[in-house]
Amino acid sequence: MRPHSGLIIAAPASGSGKTTITLGLLRAFKRNGISVRGAKSGPDYIDPRFHEAASCMPCFNLDAWAMQPKRIATLAAGDASLIIEGAMGLFDGAPPDGRGSVADLARMLRLPVILVVDAARMAHSIAPLVAGFARHDPDIDVAGVILNKVGSERHERILRLALAPLGLPVLGAIPRRAGIETPSRHLGLVQAQERDDLDAFIERAADLVEQRIDLNALSLLATSLSETDFSRKIAPPAQRIAIAQDRAFAFAYPHILKDWRDAGAEILPFSPLANTALPENDFVFLPGGYPELFAGHLAGASTFLSSLRKHSEAKPVYGECGGYMLLGDSLTDANGTRHAMAGLLRLETSFAKRKLHLGYRQLGATKGPFLGQWNAHEFHYASTISAKGTSLFKARDAETTTLPDMGLTLGNVSGSFAHIIDQA
Repeated sequence: MRPHSGLIIAAPASGSGKTTITLGLLRAFKRNGISVRGAKSGPDYIDPRFHEAASCMPCFNLDAWAMQPKRIATLAAGDASLIIEGAMGLFDGAPPDGRGSVADLARMLRLPVILVVDAARMAHSIAPLVAGFARHDPDIDVAGVILNKVGSERHERILRLALAPLGLPVLGAIPRRAGIETPSRHLGLVQAQERDDLDAFIERAADLVEQRIDLNALSLLATSLSETDFSRKIAPPAQRIAIAQDRAFAFAYPHILKDWRDAGAEILPFSPLANTALPENDFVFLPGGYPELFAGHLAGASTFLSSLRKHSEAKPVYGECGGYMLLGDSLTDANGTRHAMAGLLRLETSFAKRKLHLGYRQLGATKGPFLGQWNAHEFHYASTISAKGTSLFKARDAETTTLPDMGLTLGNVSGSFAHIIDQA
């Protein structure tokens, strides 16, 4: 791939194999001495860490619903080539009209789309499927196809013959039993930092990609990315910001941390699981993650919790989703065991009965560290047993339907289940 160029890996539906193929491509190009980086369409905070492991380059989210178009263009631009992994199906986005889809991102950046098709249960019917996606929107350039989960050489020949009249290049075919499936849990893939075999897995994916995909042909389809300048960045809430970063709290968006660093703020990572006192700081940020998997450990982290409580007496503390749950009085795990948390908000949450909360949110705050209007995303399975006190955000969904107020604020402590993405 040429410097300053990019393309998008998309699919007709979720579960088609986009992530594994993207990781294989990133590592394969890196092996061949090509500077390449990944990006993830939408609000997913897990896949980007896999991209970083595969390419050894930073990976940002590019969210066509929540982010300003100039921010997207600025994050996409750079010296290294860019491979963007789509989310869901190519035209799937937020209700009611699909805004924020991978197709929207392709239009914004004017990048070609490579369609990954799960062919495991089809033969000649692949032709009308691909033709429909290629012709649905004349502004979307579906430039090539990768066949995934192909059953045999004979199956591949049938698929290629069916697609030939469309004139779209078939860039490769991945066999059905490739042995490179990725384990998942309720929010998506198991986190990159949890996999001891991560590099070996990525190497296997790259081996397969090099054997089964025409990398030269794919490279030639990439198109140039335009340079732009985005000045409307998110101001840091303080000069020294302590951020929880470990297996329990890993869902901080890199573009926000970059904004804060660019403004001169100092980012100070720490681990609640390590049970050490907070570093000297002016603001504590507890991002989302999986505190429910470590609830007993966190409840016993007396040094950390004592330090957090003392800090909150004089300086701000903010929690998102998993971090918000940690700030509450209790968290009940999936087995029904109640664990005492920091006790800084009158909040009790539980995973004993899981319930999905999912969707984009439009937030407005007149109190707390993030004043004004924000685009955000909510994705969790926790149930709120009790939440008492002053709400933090007024909230609407993607269809502008008014929702119950979100989050809590008490003294210097505040938080909510929403992950802030960008200013509205």
